Amino acid sequence: MDYRLYEADDFDDLYAVEEVCFPSSERFTRAYMRTLVASQETVTWIAEEKGHLAGFAIVEFIRQVAPTVAYVSTIEVLPAHRGQGIGAELLRRLEGSANAENATGIWLHVDVENASAIRLYERLGYRKNSRANHYYARNRPAAIYVKQLV
Repeated sequence: MDYRLYEADDFDDLYAVEEVCFPSSERFTRAYMRTLVASQETVTWIAEEKGHLAGFAIVEFIRQVAPTVAYVSTIEVLPAHRGQGIGAELLRRLEGSANAENATGIWLHVDVENASAIRLYERLGYRKNSRANHYYARNRPAAIYVKQLV
C-alpha cells in the first residue's frame, strides 16, 4: 500500500470511496467534501494500491484557540481493504500532520455502534472523553475520543 498526500485530480476517486463507505443520508455532500479537501486548514492523506484508491483520511486544524488542536474529519477505507492496517496507518499519518502543525491534541467523533473503529482508536492511544447525542443520522450518538500529542 502506498500513502501520499491528496492532489486535486484525486477528487472523483476520493468521493467514490465516500459513496461506498456511507449511505447517502450519512455522507458528506460533494460540495462540502470539495471545500474540505481544498481548505488551507486541512490535510488529506490517500492510501492507494497500484494507482487505485483504497482509502483516505482528513484532518482539520483548529487555530481559533491556542494552542492549535486537530480534528479527524473522516477516515474511510473501502470494504475490500479493511482489516489490513490501512486505517491505522492513515490515522498515524494524520497525527504526523498534526504534529507538524504543532497541534497539542487531536480529537474525533465516532459512532458508538462502530466497534471496529473504536478498537482502532483505543489501540492507538485515544481515550473516550464525552458523548454527543443525536450527532449522526437517525439521531445516533457519537463518542468523542481525544489524544494528546507531543
